[in-house]
Amino acid sequence: MREKPISPVLRQALELGPSLLFFAVYMWIKEDTFVIWGTSYSGFIVAAVILVPVLLASIAALWWLTGVLSRMQIFVAIMVIVFGGLTAWFNNQSFFKMKTTIVYAMFSILLWIGILRGKSYLQWIMGAALPLKPEGWMILTRRLAMMFAALAVANELIWRTQSEYTWVVLETFGMPVALFVFLMVQISLLERFIIEPPDDKS
Repeated sequence: MREKPISPVLRQALELGPSLLFFAVYMWIKEDTFVIWGTSYSGFIVAAVILVPVLLASIAALWWLTGVLSRMQIFVAIMVIVFGGLTAWFNNQSFFKMKTTIVYAMFSILLWIGILRGKSYLQWIMGAALPLKPEGWMILTRRLAMMFAALAVANELIWRTQSEYTWVVLETFGMPVALFVFLMVQISLLERFIIEPPDDKS
């Protein structure tokens, strides 16, 4: 099914909104403790649980507006549901923090599986948005697979050694910005592999 176009601003709001809302709610209640059915929960855990329905709602809205639901969105949604549920069930924020490590590690592993098979799964996902020659896709896929692995390792080091607040800030802003800058730099470096659109002059 062909994706229906929507406003780029609306898309960004739906894609980034849940993380920003999680950060805002966390900042609001991070010092509070909530007693629910006789169990005390920290502000972090409550914010993490609130993120689950908000993220699902944003994904559902994107699906309704565009008519397309990517495999990446489905995977992230499943991870948030599973680890958000584990966080609440065991009343342990470590599960939610580990989610980021597992997501980045799985992205890296899947890309490496494709590379070993001589394929770029990244091209399969982003091919319509970025017209690159096959060799360009393979280079970008290898580099992004290494970047995802580095982010997975970084997340493990951060949540195990730094404060809760530091992890939340880096999870919400630091790692996504690092990934965005990395992609922009790589696209610039791979400019020679970009396929130019055909000349319409008759």
